[in-house]
Amino acid sequence: MGPPEQVVLLDDDGRAIGVADKATVHGATTPLHLAFSCYGFDRDGRLLVTRRAKQKVTFPGVRTNTCCGHPAPGEAMEDAVRRRLADELGLGAVDLRLVLPDFAYRAAAGGIEENELCPVYVCTLVGEPRARPDEVDSVEWWTWEAFLAAAGTGQLSPWAQLQAPLLDARRRDWRTR
Repeated sequence: MGPPEQVVLLDDDGRAIGVADKATVHGATTPLHLAFSCYGFDRDGRLLVTRRAKQKVTFPGVRTNTCCGHPAPGEAMEDAVRRRLADELGLGAVDLRLVLPDFAYRAAAGGIEENELCPVYVCTLVGEPRARPDEVDSVEWWTWEAFLAAAGTGQLSPWAQLQAPLLDARRRDWRTR
């Protein structure tokens, strides 16, 4: 096993102020840190929705967008998105685009708090999903309309519920081909 995963800590203005082990920052009072969300679509425009593994510390067993993660200190955000898609789902990405650069949120459940500046990306996925069971319990292809409906009824992760309407409002700018 390699060194512990680190996250980039941020001040209130989104500037990097240090790093910390990921395992130490997600607790009852989580410091603001850098993350990302990715929404991956197939060539037919369907969204790959994942259910987080039940053994995950944060929001276990919850349905959410395609993938989320944290860039390593010094890692370009686009590289981090591609790394997590490959690591968690065995997928590549083309046409990766940043669509919500300033998205940030706080959410808590089960004594764990998320506090993230979380830019949101969309892409077209390449390959067939091969989910890593310690990260992802299941994957499903959904229409965008089904995802919006689930977000509106609270059936998704807190961040996906907040991101979905923001993405939808800008859909004409990012819609996959």
